[in-house]
Amino acid sequence: MATREVFEHEPVSHPVAHYLVTVSELLEEYGYARVSDVARRIGITRGSASITLKSLRQKGLVTEDGRRFLGLSETGGRIAESVLAKRRIMKDLMVRVLGVSEDQAKKDTCEIEHLLSSETAKRAKLLLDFVDSDSKASLEFKRNFDRFAKKRG
Repeated sequence: MATREVFEHEPVSHPVAHYLVTVSELLEEYGYARVSDVARRIGITRGSASITLKSLRQKGLVTEDGRRFLGLSETGGRIAESVLAKRRIMKDLMVRVLGVSEDQAKKDTCEIEHLLSSETAKRAKLLLDFVDSDSKASLEFKRNFDRFAKKRG
């Protein structure tokens, strides 16, 4: 999917992003998602999850069928996809370019993925594409950045 299409939505709150991504991940992993699965994955009570998911259904982001299985509306799915794409981009940037540990990058990314603007995500993706290229400028950038980072500690 093109970057422009993935990042067409404005940032959402951390809880909304967390719920939408959790439903998306459960659907991907198991083919279904229930309120109890979401609660367990997030680490909250079923009651708390139920209240928030009801609100997300009312906002048209989450769906629920007659058997009480959860899904994502088209909008909810696009938002989850956008958040997940931003997560991947920022984690890659932190680990591969900035040299941050995987664990730290995962923690930091979780805090910012839902707040990151589309413009910043697109530019971070461009920087990663540049760093991944075999161009002379990319190789020189990596060499110079490594030297600079060693001097600064």
